Amino acid sequence: MPVKRSWTVVDVGAAAAVLLALAGVAWSPKLTSAVAQVSGAVKPVQVSVDVRGIPVADPAALIRDAVEAGSTSIVIRNQPHGRVAVQEVVDTTRRLVAVQPDGSVVSADNPNNARRGSLDARFLLEGQGRLVDGGVVFGNQKLKIGSPVELEGPTYRINGTVSGISAG
Repeated sequence: MPVKRSWTVVDVGAAAAVLLALAGVAWSPKLTSAVAQVSGAVKPVQVSVDVRGIPVADPAALIRDAVEAGSTSIVIRNQPHGRVAVQEVVDTTRRLVAVQPDGSVVSADNPNNARRGSLDARFLLEGQGRLVDGGVVFGNQKLKIGSPVELEGPTYRINGTVSGISAG
């Protein structure tokens, strides 16, 4: 004679835990990224990040270190994305401009920049992203011009703003 078994609270809890684990795997960001890469939806994306007025003792050394490292970690809306390639770092230090009495324009380095020690630069980064309406999904975060990001390398952690996005 077969024994009829009823479900206990422990059995229901175990079944719910298994279903939640399966749902978590199905919707995990890494799996979503892997599916997007396999499907061809992920393309190379170039992102420009501007940093302004970052207090740095030696801005030229920081720029040199960032380029030599070749990659930097990027955090978008407090969510780590991972590492992206640093293509170039351009010094965007402001210059003094003066109009001369004859109408010509002369520009020169601001002598206060050396004393003040601040970094104004544009980081040109390259990573993998998906093109969507109104921007690009970069690291499972929608990225638009004006979005705040954080860049972290071996000798720096700086906040910047996205100033340009282009797809490969």
